Amino acid sequence: MTAPKPQQPIRLHTLDISGHCHRVEMFLAMLDLPYELVTVDMMKGAHKRPEFLALNPFGQVPVIEDGDVVLADSNAILVYLESKYGTGQWLPRDPLGAARVQRWLSAAAGLLAFGPAAARAAVIFKRPDDPAPALARATRLLDVMELELKDSPFLVNGQPTLADVALYSYVARAPEGNISLEPYPNVRAWLARIEALPRFVPMVVTKVGMAA
Repeated sequence: MTAPKPQQPIRLHTLDISGHCHRVEMFLAMLDLPYELVTVDMMKGAHKRPEFLALNPFGQVPVIEDGDVVLADSNAILVYLESKYGTGQWLPRDPLGAARVQRWLSAAAGLLAFGPAAARAAVIFKRPDDPAPALARATRLLDVMELELKDSPFLVNGQPTLADVALYSYVARAPEGNISLEPYPNVRAWLARIEALPRFVPMVVTKVGMAA
């Protein structure tokens, strides 16, 4: 089965240090789709300007433009790209497989976003937040991942899916939020397997936290 291609490059409105944006760029590359990056200078308030709010009223990245389609929210974008341009590998069509992927997409929007991602943001932007809640959520997430990756190379059905794409970026950069991955050999092996996939795109390294 030959996957379709867009008629013109997909525009990705992005911020390079954002794991939410990275997961979309990585997946565009893995699907071998043409795309172009549009950097949103959030430090200068570009995400609050009328022209950007017309794309996403929430004022958040990432946003894609695929022809006449404008879509925000990284997980929604992943589902759209696989549904339109994928071959079914990344999002199983059977009810149980699809539900298992959705479980991890929910984790990406919950424990991941308010755990490793929040801890990293606090360090990068020098926020005076109490790190304990984010670190506790990160530990809970990584403990579950470590257990479930014990007997499986990937998170769902033993093969790469959107679950792996959605979790990779912030788990890989967890040390930047002072979260050690040393206690999690299965998670570290999983990261290496994702990094070995065709057309993998690495996420920028920020020299903060344990990664400094």
